[in-house]
Amino acid sequence: MREVALEKLKNLDRPVMITGHTGFKGTWLTLLLESQGIEVSGLSLPPEEDSLYSRLERNGKIQENFLDIRDFNSVNSVINSVKPSVIFHMAAQPLVLQSYIDPRGTFETNVMGTANILESVSGLTDRSYVVAITTDKVYENLETGRKFKEEDKLQGKDPYSASKVGTESVVAAWKNIWKANDSHKICSVRAGNVIGGGDFAKDRLIPDIIRGIQEQTTIEIRNPASSRPWQHVLDPLSGYVLAAGALLDEMNLDGVNFGPTEQSLSVQNVIDIAEEEFRGQVKFSISASQTEQPLESGLLDLDSSLARSKLGWEPRWNQKEAIHLTFLWWKNVLSGVSSAADACNKDISMLLEKS
Repeated sequence: MREVALEKLKNLDRPVMITGHTGFKGTWLTLLLESQGIEVSGLSLPPEEDSLYSRLERNGKIQENFLDIRDFNSVNSVINSVKPSVIFHMAAQPLVLQSYIDPRGTFETNVMGTANILESVSGLTDRSYVVAITTDKVYENLETGRKFKEEDKLQGKDPYSASKVGTESVVAAWKNIWKANDSHKICSVRAGNVIGGGDFAKDRLIPDIIRGIQEQTTIEIRNPASSRPWQHVLDPLSGYVLAAGALLDEMNLDGVNFGPTEQSLSVQNVIDIAEEEFRGQVKFSISASQTEQPLESGLLDLDSSLARSKLGWEPRWNQKEAIHLTFLWWKNVLSGVSSAADACNKDISMLLEKS
């Protein structure tokens, strides 16, 4: 199924655009599409110094434009120049804790930035297909442990999740505009805690573990009992590709969940695997200030039945396999056994060999 969808993208006569292509997920998606000979155009802020994009020395490897999606005129100019056939809209402020520091900027980027992208697409003559990436955190979370379905109520409780609920509203509005005009097509896709080699973002568990190992420092853990639907980045990305393929087939899609089939693992489970993989190299402590004032969800699971039934999507790796694979990527790259590019290509080959 993945290969069929990728072939559809390859046969398009206009580029596929990734917004946020310098980010962790954007870089992995670029590599996945490139592996199949698909023409990719990027639109993003400049890369961060320790990003996977920078580690892979990706600058100039594709047609790319560096800009802030809050700048409508710049966004509109690029989209009308590139005329993308498909857009994977990933550009966002993606961090919960950062959203508390800069809530206004988070809303400007995630809500108005998305509106700028979609309004720019509205100006294209030929039909484009947009896959808007939001998050599993858009659902109203009462901490019951029940898996969220696409029809569940959307309600953010922190600036990040609330801004992504706003993104969903923007997507719904432009979906109706385009439906009335019989023009472009769009759907939103929702996934949670993606992991994989090369992620070095702040305030994320596995990047924090890798930094702790490199710097020989103790890693502070906020909520060891919290659970997350950990999944290797290539699993939801392959789902996004399937969603794009479905849109190209004129399937009507709204929101689609992509998450592990088994119950979410806890932060403590990840810590246990890290201690197994990096024996004697990693030290943890519990941050009392964070456990007293929880800023993030404790229980979070997605129901991906719709993705399986409508798109034929299945995760390639279970959660434990995804965590081990991520740590293996870092061990091989940091030790010099493999280059970052070779390590990424190996994981992509593993994904596609089981399509």
